[in-house]
Amino acid sequence: MPDRASIERFLDSPELSGATRRAYRVDVEEFVGWLRRRGQSLEDVDAATMSAYTAELGASRPGRDPSKLAPATIARKLAAVRALLRFALGAARVPDGQLGPRRARRLPDSPKSEEVEAVLDQYEGVGRLALRNRALLELVYSAGLRSREAVDLDLGDVDFEQEAVHVRGKGGKERVVPLGEEAAYRLRLYLEQGRPGLVNGAEDALFVSARGRRLDTSTLRRLVPHPHRLRHAFATHLLEGGADLRVIQELLGHSSLSTTQTYSHVDGRSLRKVYDRAHPRS
Repeated sequence: MPDRASIERFLDSPELSGATRRAYRVDVEEFVGWLRRRGQSLEDVDAATMSAYTAELGASRPGRDPSKLAPATIARKLAAVRALLRFALGAARVPDGQLGPRRARRLPDSPKSEEVEAVLDQYEGVGRLALRNRALLELVYSAGLRSREAVDLDLGDVDFEQEAVHVRGKGGKERVVPLGEEAAYRLRLYLEQGRPGLVNGAEDALFVSARGRRLDTSTLRRLVPHPHRLRHAFATHLLEGGADLRVIQELLGHSSLSTTQTYSHVDGRSLRKVYDRAHPRS
């Protein structure tokens, strides 16, 4: 089936992360199934088709919970469909226009510096796992890493001499972020006193489990239920300190500045301080 082959080629794209690939598979297969029931294929998709599908997503869900899909879920599904159409048909064939309900602007919750310190201090200790946990959390916060980026780090990705960390991000994108002084100190302690007693065989992973294998993101979530808040704190605290938004975008690995603008929200007083310090007409 041509549409099935298009889906598989699309999902095999190296630009997609593993998590994105799994989420997109459900969404695009659902869309293609909907087209098939209408006697259509991907080649038939136009603006009217997309409008009809958007209305379908916004309707109550028969046979299940009668509540409608959340706006964020609809937006994600439409994004997956549009990505598939761009891949299969070309950008010129993707219908224009804002489809789907407008999502309410939800600003991420950023912990204050004191709260971050309190969280990190909970993992102070001299045992092997304590040293690993403190180094892991310190690096996530000081380098603004996603959970997957942190556990995917290898030993060779940390350059103490250059004070930098080589990060492999979403879609195979790579970036280099500075290694902070405190993170470097905690990593050295872990590498010298913690990791040798944990590692099992020729394991290249920077962070290893109690069984000596590469750490999984579930371990990080057990330490901090919402590790993404540490990444947001990294961005927010940089912005509050006067860092340029474009620099923060590079450090976070965002392809779009608009993503960074939402991610790095600070209150008006903090923005005013940065403005007063930086603008010649302030």
